[in-house]
Amino acid sequence: MSEKKEMIFKVENLRTWFPITKGAFKKVVGHVKAVDDVSLEVYRGETLGIVGESGCGKSTLGKTLMMLEKATDGQVLFNYDGEFRDITKFNAKEMFDFRKKVQMVFQDPYSALNPQKKIYTSFEEPLKVHGVNSEAEREAIMQKVLKMVNIQPDYLMRYPHEFSGGQRQRLCIARALEVMPEVLICDEPVSALDVSIQAQVLNLMKDIQKELNLTYLFIAHDLSVVQYMSDRIVVMYLGKIVEVADSRALYDEPLHPYTKALLSAIPVPDIHKTKKRQVLEGEVPSPIHKPTGCAFHNRCPHCMEICKQVDPAMTCHGAPGHMVACHLYNQEQQA
Repeated sequence: MSEKKEMIFKVENLRTWFPITKGAFKKVVGHVKAVDDVSLEVYRGETLGIVGESGCGKSTLGKTLMMLEKATDGQVLFNYDGEFRDITKFNAKEMFDFRKKVQMVFQDPYSALNPQKKIYTSFEEPLKVHGVNSEAEREAIMQKVLKMVNIQPDYLMRYPHEFSGGQRQRLCIARALEVMPEVLICDEPVSALDVSIQAQVLNLMKDIQKELNLTYLFIAHDLSVVQYMSDRIVVMYLGKIVEVADSRALYDEPLHPYTKALLSAIPVPDIHKTKKRQVLEGEVPSPIHKPTGCAFHNRCPHCMEICKQVDPAMTCHGAPGHMVACHLYNQEQQA
C-alpha cells in the first residue's frame, strides 16, 4: 500500500480450536484446528479478501473476529479511537457496544431472515435493541438503508419468501448497515446468487463502501470475485495464512505453490485461449491430525526435506507488503 493507512483490526496468533469429545463423560480426545496461529492486519477503508478451499478456516476466522465463535488463544485487537482493545476479553456490555461497530453479512440470505416475520419486524428489532426508541426515528433509518440498497420502503411489509435471492441479500446488507458499523464481515455474500445478480450486489457494495467509508473483510472461494472487490488478499490453507499481498501483485505474480494452483483454476473467458491447469496431487490433510512441518508439503510439487520437518515462517518477498510462508523463498533469502 502506497500511503500510510490507519489500522482498524490487528489479529495476533489467533487460534480457534473445536474440542472432540468421547464417551459418557465427554472426555476431550483431540481438537479440530479450524484457525491455527493466524496473524493479520486490517486497515480502515480497505477491502481485505480472504480466500482458500472449503474447510480452510476462512469462515471460522470471520466468525471469530465477530466473536460468534470463541477464540481458543491469541488476541483480536480493535481500534477504539486510537486505543487497541482485545475483544476476546470483553464482558457482555463491551461486546454489545462492539456489535455496533462490526456487523456480518452471511452466505445464505434466506436463513438470515425469519421466514415467519415481515421484513419490517426483522429491521425494527435491531434498532430497538440498540436503543432507538422513537418509532419515527426507526422508520427514518430503515428507509435510509433501504434506499442505499435500491429497495422500495413499502417492501418492508412483505415476507422473505416474496423476494428474489438478490433482493434478500440486499436486505441483509441493509439490515447490517442500520447501526452504522465501521466494519462489515462478508461471508460468501454472493456465492448463492446468479452471475448477473452477483455483479449488481458487488457494485452496490462498492458504492456503499465509498459512501460510508466502510472496511470490508470479504470471504469467498470465487477468486475472480475476490480480485474485483479486494485491495489486499489473504490466502488460507488448513487454518493458516500462506500468502498475503496486494490484489494486483497476487494475481500477477503469485508466490506460494498453493496460490498458483488456485489461480490456475480461474476460467478464462475466451474460447480461443487455453490456460495450463496446475492440479494438486494428494489428499487434503485432516485439521485434527495436521502433518509436521508445512501443512501443504504432501501436495506440493516443490516439496523439500525441510518442508516435512519445519513450519515455514511468513517472510517478505518481491513487492512491498507481499508476504509468503514457504521454504522456497526462505532459502533464497538465506542464499
